[in-house]
Amino acid sequence: MSETTPTNGHTWNLGPLETKVMGALWSHGPLTVREVIDQLGEPLAYTTIATVLGNLQRKELVQPKRIGRSVQYRPRISSGEHGARLLQQALLGTQDREASILHFVESMAEEDAQLLRDYLDQRHRSGS
Repeated sequence: MSETTPTNGHTWNLGPLETKVMGALWSHGPLTVREVIDQLGEPLAYTTIATVLGNLQRKELVQPKRIGRSVQYRPRISSGEHGARLLQQALLGTQDREASILHFVESMAEEDAQLLRDYLDQRHRSGS
């Protein structure tokens, strides 16, 4: 998987372990390195997870906060915001934005398409 770089220079795509770590943070809120390891339930080295969290901090996806002798990491954006950023970046990289959007919408599950219709209807009614 190639990295996606937004205009601010930070990557939005996540590697497999970064994805798991962010999933733990999105599910459980702020966690220390040890708590992330416990949540993942895999035999991972402390230094491995500390490195991943450092990488996520450089990508501006997590914010560290010292709590006593420990450091807790919290997500800076929600999972939904991250997904939206990935979709936006994919559209920036396409030669035919309109076709990409239409193909994406055509491939949506009916319940997702209905969610989009409802949102657009509400947005239209509110004048946004």
